[in-house]
Amino acid sequence: MSSGKIRDKVLYSKIKHKDRSAFIKAYDEYLPDIYRFIYYKVSSREEAEDIASQTFLKIWDYIQNNELKSYKTLKALLYRTARNLIIDHYRKQSARKKVIYEDDVSELRIADEKQNLKVAMELEEDYRLVESKLLELKDEYREVIVLKYINGLSVSEIAEALDKSNGNIRVIAYRAIKALKEIID
Repeated sequence: MSSGKIRDKVLYSKIKHKDRSAFIKAYDEYLPDIYRFIYYKVSSREEAEDIASQTFLKIWDYIQNNELKSYKTLKALLYRTARNLIIDHYRKQSARKKVIYEDDVSELRIADEKQNLKVAMELEEDYRLVESKLLELKDEYREVIVLKYINGLSVSEIAEALDKSNGNIRVIAYRAIKALKEIID
């Protein structure tokens, strides 16, 4: 088991026992990934920020009310909660039509301190191309690509978050990449 997974499980265990400092640490550590996941689903900075906040608030409420369900990892719980809030958001918004402007998508830039600046600059053009083409994929494909390739979740974490089997996630990821390649070409 990797050190990241062990750290996640320890953090999750502490959070289950209502440890505020562990919750704050989880918030600081996972907020950028959760926000990015939500942003790719709603394509609005303000809505993504609201839903990301709601995600953590909902989990804190679960903890305080002893309603926290058992998940293998904290990541799975966070993504599952965020995904459910996104679904609720779209149910509320279903009466309204919304136009997505390409400029809105280009605003998303969350700094990754681990990435070399030169490499980041070289990848910027490819990133913009893939980012614009992601919007053309069906929602299920886009969701798996964001979780797996952008946020770095494992197949089992994605499966737990989306309530699907590992095999199903592998198939969706394969088809999503194939569809993305076809759109780009």
